[in-house]
Amino acid sequence: MTTILIAEDEPRIAAFVSRGLENAGFTTVLVTDGGEALTVALRDGVDLVLLDVGLPTMDGFEVLRELRARGSAVPVIMLTARTSTRDTVEGLEAGANDYVRKPFTFEELLARVRSRLRENPAPAGMTLRHGEVMLDLLGRRATVAGDEVELSAREFALAEQFLRSPGRVLSREQLLSRVWSLDFDPGSNVVDVYVRYLRAKLGSHHIVTVRGAGYRWE
Repeated sequence: MTTILIAEDEPRIAAFVSRGLENAGFTTVLVTDGGEALTVALRDGVDLVLLDVGLPTMDGFEVLRELRARGSAVPVIMLTARTSTRDTVEGLEAGANDYVRKPFTFEELLARVRSRLRENPAPAGMTLRHGEVMLDLLGRRATVAGDEVELSAREFALAEQFLRSPGRVLSREQLLSRVWSLDFDPGSNVVDVYVRYLRAKLGSHHIVTVRGAGYRWE
């Protein structure tokens, strides 16, 4: 599943964009700070970044320049309320792939996202890694500290969801929909059962229960 990082400190805009992209079939990760945006964008598994210019700690231009300086080629679409041509030029010269001015329609943003992703297809043999756990998405293999661990298809799909969104709380509803393609059933404990399986195989300390909300990969 394609993962899009949304670096936006206006909650209303971030929620609007995230909801629309997830309804369109993407996975989203939300951050509100430039330093955090840089950290997450440099991880394996982020396929595109929607980067607001006016972020705290590091602004969008600083994040973009640092990304490119570290060799990251992840597609970046800048989001800004500024209207000056100079800002647009600065973003493009720093390595942005596209530029969208606020306010924008979701349909326009979605078209630009899809266009940039077509130009930058995910590489074959892509891996997801977080700490000692690594998933080879092409070979469907999992390793922990270099040792291969056997996972069923559902266990692998669940682990992939967690490693694509480290530090983010994933609800049971989200996991049931993405891994099993099922609507939420309040009587079902299938997510909890498979989380127990993953804890036993990948390490119980990796998956934290967030009461009343879901699970988070530490």
